[in-house]
Amino acid sequence: MKLRVAYFSPMPPALSGIADYSEALLDPLSSHCAVTLFRGDRQPFDPSAFDVALYQVGNNPDHAEAYETALAHPGVVVLHEANLHHLLAALTITRGDWDAYLREVEFDGGQEALAYARKVRALEVGPDYDGVTALRRVLSNARGLIAHSSYVIDRAREAGYQGPAAKIPHGAWIPEVDRMRWRSRLGVAPAAPLIGIFGHLKPYKRIAESLRAFRRVVRRQPNAKLILAGEPHPELPLERMIASLGIGAEARLLGRVDIEEFVGYLAACDIVLNLRFPTVGETSGTLLRAMGLGKAVIVSSVGAFAEFPDETCLKVPPGNGAAEEDLLAEYLTLLVERPDLVRTLGSRARKWVESECRWHRAAEMYASFLEAVHTGQMWTAPDNAPAEARPGPPPVEREYIRSWSADSADSRAYIETHLDRFEKTLSLIPPGGPTASILEMGAYLQITPALQTRLGYGHVRGCYYGPAGKVDHREKQSSLGEPFACEVDLFDAEKDRFPYADAAYDTVLCCELIEHLPSDPMFLMAEVNRILKDGGTFVLTTPNIVSLRAIAAILQGFHPGFFPAYLRPEAVGEARHAREYTPKEIHRLLSGAGFTVEKLETGPFRDLPLPELLWVEDVLSRYNLPAELRGDGIYAVGRKTGAVQDRWPAWLYS
Repeated sequence: MKLRVAYFSPMPPALSGIADYSEALLDPLSSHCAVTLFRGDRQPFDPSAFDVALYQVGNNPDHAEAYETALAHPGVVVLHEANLHHLLAALTITRGDWDAYLREVEFDGGQEALAYARKVRALEVGPDYDGVTALRRVLSNARGLIAHSSYVIDRAREAGYQGPAAKIPHGAWIPEVDRMRWRSRLGVAPAAPLIGIFGHLKPYKRIAESLRAFRRVVRRQPNAKLILAGEPHPELPLERMIASLGIGAEARLLGRVDIEEFVGYLAACDIVLNLRFPTVGETSGTLLRAMGLGKAVIVSSVGAFAEFPDETCLKVPPGNGAAEEDLLAEYLTLLVERPDLVRTLGSRARKWVESECRWHRAAEMYASFLEAVHTGQMWTAPDNAPAEARPGPPPVEREYIRSWSADSADSRAYIETHLDRFEKTLSLIPPGGPTASILEMGAYLQITPALQTRLGYGHVRGCYYGPAGKVDHREKQSSLGEPFACEVDLFDAEKDRFPYADAAYDTVLCCELIEHLPSDPMFLMAEVNRILKDGGTFVLTTPNIVSLRAIAAILQGFHPGFFPAYLRPEAVGEARHAREYTPKEIHRLLSGAGFTVEKLETGPFRDLPLPELLWVEDVLSRYNLPAELRGDGIYAVGRKTGAVQDRWPAWLYS
């Protein structure tokens, strides 16, 4: 039985980043727990109907219900920053309840804080937002604490919290956006360096320092541009500052924009600044969107931002006068003059968030921590590391793969041409065991024996196109005299229900098959989801329609596909490719079918050296277009983490 969770949080259209966070987290969390949402509209709450309550608490009035219910009915508190004083003021001062404000300030900060609060009440000073964090009350009876950084957990401990705590990374959005479309809308040349500052444009985001540093960059690189997208702050006269610095032709204030424009302008940028000082440990959703888009980012080396891996971003120590501006100017100049570093830094950032900040990873950690709190057990983070972080199978020797091609000259030639692909595919498959089961779709028995003899699967089965219900018994012997036999089921993978029970397999392979499907590939994806066990592995390989080879073909006037030719009636061979895919499309296909993408890379498809394609890399570099995922073959590994999300994705079906 699933853990029953009462989930308290504002939701869109509330103007809270935590509302967007909850919207993204709820769906994957619901695959692990029975979640009931309380979105701040004061609906009746019966705590006896739930195993645990989860309170998303932020520092603004949108979180009033979550905060007040957490005081009345203790549960697990999620702190997105280490300060709730603005929320406290909204619940007391704004309501005219000064006595409650004084009590809470005294509870949090003692007599000295109370004396200061009395001056606040007398309107002699403003509230001490920095000195009184207002954390102590909500944490005093919390059953558990979740935060996105060690910084926030440490501040909670300083406030007296001694209970269980979990550091769970903030999830990252990894959108797909047409970068050139948004650069065109901005009127920015394809190769011009574009720097962006996003979100509420408040003074503590070091915007004045950033503008002065940018002025120094423009003196060396006049084609550099800067945009500021977000709601201006009354204490920061940005238009006047831009004019006074003489950068009006290079810097543009866009103001507040809707989310589509916001993400589009992020995608248009090469470099994103996400600075702040002082900080209360907040984690920036905007920063994670930028990293998910593969942008080079510069952050302040403070609070939660200091905990980001050094290889994913550049860090500037804040608040040290001219030295901060000097280093910021040096970093910006370096990146503007070295687009190769921009691409490298952005690629590392994207890989890191894909690995550590997946929403399904966060949901699994939430679920296991909530279960531990409910049962009173010690919590350890679940072993949900991405596939590349887990120990892989021992490599399958090339000679062993060749040994299964002894039946004909054609078979030997085919295996020799595709040896790199076979070797790569086998390296992606998790090792099995005596009770583990694996299905190879489109089985030719070229690598099938290795699934048993080298990867250790106790139950190996194949399937192939043919009349539904027929089963072929296949036997084969290697050149070394090793026998192998398995059953191969025949059916139409786009129309027939697969002849296997639900959750029958630990692993399914779909290698060089999906590109042949003419009408309904999501049928296959949904059936694979059905027959895989929860947490099971799906390995999918297919040609890459946006490889360097394909780009070269298009630019020179040829067809980009690997096998677009029709077969003559008398010809013997594979059906032509009905549709070839991009790596991004394979990612979307897997995600829509209920899989978390644990590995997505490209590599050799056929054993052909292609040094003549270096000129294509130069074209991509010149326009700062992504050069990764340009190999001839796509290699993807997905883990089943839920049901099919989108049976008829609009990008694939009309």
